[in-house]
Amino acid sequence: MTAASSDTESPTLPPYVLALKERVAYLPEAQVERVLRAYEVGARAHEGQTRKSGEPYITHPIAVAGILAELGLDAETIIAAILHDTLEDTQLSRTELTAEFGETVAELVDGVTKLDKMRFSSRQEADAESFRKMLLAMARDIRVILIKLSDRLHNMRTLGAKDPASSRRIARETLEIYAPIAQRLGMNKFKAELQDLGFRALHPDRYRVISERIRAALGNRREAMGKIESALSARLSSEQISARVVGRIKSPWSIYSKMRGEHKSFAQLMDVYGFRVVVDSAMSCYMALGAVHSLYKPVDRRFKDFIAIPKANGYQSLHTVLLGPFGAPIEVQIRTSEMDSVAERGVAAHWAYKTDSAPANSAQARAREWLSSLADSQAHTASSAEFIENVKIDLFPDEVYLFTPRGDILSLPRNATALDFAYAVHTDVGDHAVAARVDKKLLPLRTRLESGQLVEIITAPSAVPNPAWLESVVTGKARTAIRQYLKHLQHEDAVDFGHRMLDRALDALGSSLDAIPSSVLDKFLEASKFKRLEELLSDIALGNRMPHIVANQLMEARGRQKDGTALQSPHTIEKIRITGAERGVLSFGNCCHPLPGDEIIGYLSSGKGIVVHRVECPNVVELRKSPERCVAIEWDRDVQGDYRAELRIEVINRPGVLATVAAAIAAADSNIENVEYVERDAAAATLLFTIEVKNRKHLADVIRRVRRTGVVSGAYRYPL
Repeated sequence: MTAASSDTESPTLPPYVLALKERVAYLPEAQVERVLRAYEVGARAHEGQTRKSGEPYITHPIAVAGILAELGLDAETIIAAILHDTLEDTQLSRTELTAEFGETVAELVDGVTKLDKMRFSSRQEADAESFRKMLLAMARDIRVILIKLSDRLHNMRTLGAKDPASSRRIARETLEIYAPIAQRLGMNKFKAELQDLGFRALHPDRYRVISERIRAALGNRREAMGKIESALSARLSSEQISARVVGRIKSPWSIYSKMRGEHKSFAQLMDVYGFRVVVDSAMSCYMALGAVHSLYKPVDRRFKDFIAIPKANGYQSLHTVLLGPFGAPIEVQIRTSEMDSVAERGVAAHWAYKTDSAPANSAQARAREWLSSLADSQAHTASSAEFIENVKIDLFPDEVYLFTPRGDILSLPRNATALDFAYAVHTDVGDHAVAARVDKKLLPLRTRLESGQLVEIITAPSAVPNPAWLESVVTGKARTAIRQYLKHLQHEDAVDFGHRMLDRALDALGSSLDAIPSSVLDKFLEASKFKRLEELLSDIALGNRMPHIVANQLMEARGRQKDGTALQSPHTIEKIRITGAERGVLSFGNCCHPLPGDEIIGYLSSGKGIVVHRVECPNVVELRKSPERCVAIEWDRDVQGDYRAELRIEVINRPGVLATVAAAIAAADSNIENVEYVERDAAAATLLFTIEVKNRKHLADVIRRVRRTGVVSGAYRYPL
C-alpha cells in the first residue's frame, strides 16, 4: 500500500489519535512518527467500516494501542495493535504490511489474526490446529498475546453495543480463556478487569446485587479501615521502614467466585480487612512483616512467602493474616514497588523487549519458560493432535482442560471422569457411553482425566445409565442426567416389581389383582391418596407398603375376608424371580455380596426397595424377626451383569506376591475393584480383594486360579 503524504503534526488528527500520541510520548520521536503513520494506514484500510456502536472501526484498534501504551510497550507492539485487524478484515496484504513497517510488525499482526480464528463457545469450536497456532504464536513472541488481551479488554469495555446472546458468548469466553491466560502471565490487573466485565455481562443481576452490597459494606467499615491503616503506618514508621499502606477491596467477581466455590456467605467474605504494604526492598519486606506481627497477632498457619518461592506466573509477595482490633481478620500483602508492578502487570511490567537478553522481571522469566516448553514440545511432535496430547495445560488450577477428537475444548472440574466428559459433550452421548479412548488408549468410563488429554467417548445404542455411575461423576450435569434416567427406570421397574409382589400376596388369599373390581380398586386408591394404580405398585416395591397388608385390605374391601385368621406371609408362597437388572428397585447387601447362583432372600427396606441377602448371611437371622418385610425371591435362569464379591486370600509374604495374585484374578476375566492388607507379618499376609464376577461359578473359577499360583496358602469367599 502506498501511503499518501501527510503532516503528522496536523491539528486535524481526531481526538482519540491525539490522546494516543500523548500516551506514546515515552517513545523516541521517530517511533512516535511510525505510530502515527500506522494510524494513517489503518484508517485507510478500515475506511467505511464501523463498529456496532456506529463509531468508525479505527477507533477500536487505536483504543487497543492506547491500553498497551499505558503499559509502556515498544513501538512495534503499538503499531501492530493499530493494524491488528487489517489482515483479516481489510484488503491490506502481509507483503504491503512488511514493506511499510517491517517483518516484526507483520509477524505480530499475523499472530493475532490466527488467534482471532479461534472460537471457544457456541460459534465454531477451535480445532486442534488453531489452538496449536495460538500457543506457538505466543511462544515465538509473547507480544502477540499482549495485543490479544488488550483487544479483548477493549471489546469487553464496549460490550454494551452487542446483542445479548453475543455478549454472553464473549463474556463466557473471556472468563474461561482470556482471564486465565492473563493470570498465567501474571497480569492481575488485566485479569481482574476481564473477570469483572465478564461477570457483569454474563450475570448482570448478580453483579449488581453484589456490587451494591460491597458499597454498603465499605461505607459501614470506612472508619475501622482508617484506624487499622493508621496503626499499620505508625508502626512501620516507628521502625524506620519507609512504606506505603493501601486498603484492598475485593471485586464483585472474586466475592461471587468464593461464595460459589467455598460455600461462604457474603458476610463471611466481607468480614475481612485487606491491606497492601509497599516497601523499597526485599529485606524491608521481612522487616515490615516483623513490625506488623508485633502490632497484631498473626493467625497460625496463615503466612505464605511468595518472595522466596514465587508463584508459577512470577508473582512475589509476603502474605500474612492478623487478628485485628475489631475481632475480624486482617489480610496483609507485603511487597516491593517492583514486585507490586509485576503483580499488577506481569510480563508487561518494566517492558524491555529483547529476544536474546535476560528477561526484565520474574513474570517474564516464568512466562518464557512456560512458552519455551511449548515450543520444545512442538519441535518433537509430528502432528497438531499429538502436540496437544503432550501439552498439559495449566491455565485452570481447579479445572482440567480437555479436547474432543474434533478439537473442541471442554473444561471440567478437577477429578472429572470420562463419564463427566461424555455428558459434557451431550446428554445422549453420556446415556449411551460404554468406554472412553483417552490419548488413543481404551479406558473405563470411571477413569479420571488430566489436562491436555484427547478424549473420545465410545457409545452403543443398547447402553443405558446404571446407579453405579453416580459414584463416578463429579459434574452436576452428569449427575442430574443419570438421576433423571434412573428415576424413570426405577419407576418402571418398581411398577412391574410391585405388581408381581401384590399378585403373589393376593394369590396366597386365593385371588389376583385382575379379580379385584375396578370400583373397589379406585375407592382404595382414593382412600390411600394415590392418583393411579402405578403409584401404589411403586410404593409397594420401594418398601413403603407391605404387599400382604395391601392384599388384605383389598380383599376386605371386596368383602371376601370373612374371619380374622392370620394371612400367609409372602415369603411362604411362590418366589419372585429376579434378573439383577431391576436395580432401580433392588440393591445388594454389602454384608454378604449375593451372587447369581446363591440362595437368596429379600428384605423390604422403607424407601430403598428390596435389599437382597444370601440366605446364610449372618444378618438374616435378625431380618427374619420381621417376617412381614421378608420377600421370597430367587435368581432367574438368565442373569446378566457383574456383581461384587470379596475374596480373603492368605499368602506367603514375599516380593511380587500381590502382582502374582492380581494376575491370576485378571486371567480369570475378573476386574479388581479394591485390595487391602488385613493382616501382615514377616512370614505371611492376609489380603482382602474386592472383585467383580458374573456368578457363583465364575467366583469358583477365580478361586481355583488363585490357589494354583503357588504363593497362596488359602483362598475363600468372604464372608463364608
